[in-house]
Amino acid sequence: MRMPRFRMIKYFLVCLMLCLNFDLSIAQTVDYARKVVNTLASDEFKGRGYVDNGDKLAADFIRNEFQKFGLRSFNDSYYQRFETAVNTFPDEVSVQINGELLQVGTDFLIDPSSPSIEGTYDLVTITVDDILDSDKFFNKLRASRGKFILLTPFDVTKYTESQKTRIDEAIRFLKYHFQNPAEGLVILSEDKLTWSGSTVKSSRPIVTIQSSSIEEDIESIELKIQGKFHDNYSTQNVIGYIDGQRNDSLIVLIAHYDHLGMLGKNAVFNGANDNASGTAMLLSLAKHYSEYKPEFNTVFIAFGAEELGLIGSKYFTEHPLFDLSKIKFLMNFDLAGTGDEGIQVVNGSVYKNKFDLLTSINEENKLVPEVRIRGAACNSDHCMFDRKDVPGFYIYTLGGIKAYHDIYDRPETLPLTEFEDYFELIIEFLAQL
Repeated sequence: MRMPRFRMIKYFLVCLMLCLNFDLSIAQTVDYARKVVNTLASDEFKGRGYVDNGDKLAADFIRNEFQKFGLRSFNDSYYQRFETAVNTFPDEVSVQINGELLQVGTDFLIDPSSPSIEGTYDLVTITVDDILDSDKFFNKLRASRGKFILLTPFDVTKYTESQKTRIDEAIRFLKYHFQNPAEGLVILSEDKLTWSGSTVKSSRPIVTIQSSSIEEDIESIELKIQGKFHDNYSTQNVIGYIDGQRNDSLIVLIAHYDHLGMLGKNAVFNGANDNASGTAMLLSLAKHYSEYKPEFNTVFIAFGAEELGLIGSKYFTEHPLFDLSKIKFLMNFDLAGTGDEGIQVVNGSVYKNKFDLLTSINEENKLVPEVRIRGAACNSDHCMFDRKDVPGFYIYTLGGIKAYHDIYDRPETLPLTEFEDYFELIIEFLAQL
């Protein structure tokens, strides 16, 4: 039986409106993502670390977005709480060289495992050539008691593999070994200053100074480092889900929301690309699927404590809220804020058929510049699921800004170059799984 003409027109108009609404939703995605990044990576969120409840401020924001989009929770809570050890620096962190005050984050960083210390110390200089001469090295060590060791810059490419091994071992000794008699270590570096988190507290402070910040020979160092070590800091994963058209399998979408927090009162590691951008992708997908019901039940997980060693995802996979064997596919979004050179797909060679599907969608729709393949790598939260034989990808964007684990990874410098196309690629990929 033929459809009456007016019904055909009505059907066409309904389809057209649905398509237009879908395209409008895609176009508005980058605006929403920008708002998320600007919020999570603002100074008010304290770097989403473990000073002044930065992690909890971020978790509350994500929970509120989940609630707004109508996501359901497991066990009557969006939170899965766990504990971790963490070394923090909530109070003063200052370093003076020859009486001149240096700027934290710009001129220097301290090792995240450093203990508290206050005082003025003379220095004993050690070069790499000293390290490679055992007699000189041990004489310098004996002279360093009650002082700081100053390790000068060096070009590692000038040395043989065996020499590199000796150098690495010596530097580890200087940093962490209890038999090192020095009070602390200063490393002059010509590399970009990058920071991290730590779940341990070492026996001596380690200060890395940008060599370009020093205009004369270093004679003394004055430090005031006020740290606080937490044995059992309570933090959380944030988890919600949307019912799909089918409940025989699960799609799981993840991103870590935590970052490095603060180093002292003034240095904030905002983490716009790492990983406010990935969290923005996660929330953008949650928003989309709250408006367009997915085919499969879809779980959204924002992990805490990734920067401390994948601790939140490890806890979840050891205490899952659902049967991990039901996961049809998992996608991890970490570093989603650029894309000038395309995207990299970790586990692409492991799940080659899924990678081929992703690349074919990208080629057909001319979305991101390139989709590059990579093998397995334990470099983000997907790793804990890999160990449970859960199939999935970790995707990160390529090119653009170089800010990473430093004070320059801020929302105003994050371009979100390919965010919209990246988002559309993920939507199309998930629709064809």
